[in-house]
Amino acid sequence: MNDNHYCPHTPEEISEMLSIIGISSVEELFAAIPGELRAKSFNLPPGISEFETFDRMKAIAGENKSDMLNFIGGGFYDHIIPAAVDHLSGRAEFYTAYTPYQPECSQGTLQALFEYQTAICRLTGLDVSNASLYDGGTACAEAAMMALRVTGRNRIIIDGCVNPFSRQVLKTYLFNLDVDIVEIPPLDGQLNRNALTEMLDDSVAAVLVQNPNFFGCIDEFTELAAQIHAKQALLIASVYPISLGILKSPGEMGVDIAVGDGQSLGNPLSFGGPSFGFIAARKTFIRNMPGRIIGETVDKQGRRGFVLTLQAREQHIKRQKATSNICSNQGLCALRGLIFLSSVGKSGLAEMAILNRDKAEYAKSQISGIPGVTVLQGIPTFNEFTVALPQSADLVVSALLKKNIAAGVPLGQYYEGSENFLVVTVTEKRTRKEIDCLVKSLEEALCN
Repeated sequence: MNDNHYCPHTPEEISEMLSIIGISSVEELFAAIPGELRAKSFNLPPGISEFETFDRMKAIAGENKSDMLNFIGGGFYDHIIPAAVDHLSGRAEFYTAYTPYQPECSQGTLQALFEYQTAICRLTGLDVSNASLYDGGTACAEAAMMALRVTGRNRIIIDGCVNPFSRQVLKTYLFNLDVDIVEIPPLDGQLNRNALTEMLDDSVAAVLVQNPNFFGCIDEFTELAAQIHAKQALLIASVYPISLGILKSPGEMGVDIAVGDGQSLGNPLSFGGPSFGFIAARKTFIRNMPGRIIGETVDKQGRRGFVLTLQAREQHIKRQKATSNICSNQGLCALRGLIFLSSVGKSGLAEMAILNRDKAEYAKSQISGIPGVTVLQGIPTFNEFTVALPQSADLVVSALLKKNIAAGVPLGQYYEGSENFLVVTVTEKRTRKEIDCLVKSLEEALCN
């Protein structure tokens, strides 16, 4: 017997199984698939054992450079994760649970999500939060759909400084809806307020901005919020949660709906996921929020308990009237976010944010000393900033990758005419030695 081509069933056994289900050949199982769509052959390699498969996967994973100096941001960030996050989220009652379809039997899960909602409300300065979303991009799309429902209008204005991945997700989400999506091109790495003023009218449901934006620039939206509210529209802000340790919260600036990606809150990079999205809003919009909202109550004996207060999902009670077709809320990742925020606390988050800002400022001062390199100045930044190089950012990044340094995000593929621009990110994990290594390697790459 050839182990590499071992089949667990004999031809006679296969024939018997086919006869039981009323067909004469395996081909009949695929009769519903048009012939032109069927694969002629799979050309699969010989089968291997579980242990050989594991070794093969390790070899493939080993080709990734996990020891690279990381100065990439753009939505996913290399932050410290307290040991308590892995330990607590790895407990079987959390790690193996899926979702509370029988909420009265899932008090632990419901309490964790209730506490998560509380943390997100405190972080954003807004009244209500749901039990999390998929990621930051879908959170932007869900917020836009909320605004369409609340206002009854059909126009969304997006600042071109919003993360291009989030903008792409939003457009995909709303593709089949009768919605007019208008983008405002960036002006020197910031929102073009004059262009926005010209576009604001009675057809606008919401304006989507980001703080800090994709270029790393910090903005203040209080006056903008008042201007948008004067047109009976809503202001949606995508925010970087770590920055809220020191920046004014969305609620303080008059934002109606705040969204963001929770990866930086205790979730590893993991080559792009999984993560979770968060959304918070003013209480008046609570019935237009997607997903589920956990509430606190008491039973007949006066004991504290938790319930699914609102279930706006199509697979619960709403069906075709659901506010969203979101089916999972990334609960485990959201739990990690809660444990992270609980571990570092309010003062710890502020300290962490200050470290990010200070280290980024040091990097800016050193990089600006490289001949031919200009760091965009005059605009406050958090831990990301834009650098103008004397040559293609793609070429420079490729050169530094050979030295095991991921220097940042080249902007050329996202913004026309920005081929020489690079966004550099410096988190609390980057040391002075590592920053100096980036500066030296960048200078050498530009000299060659």
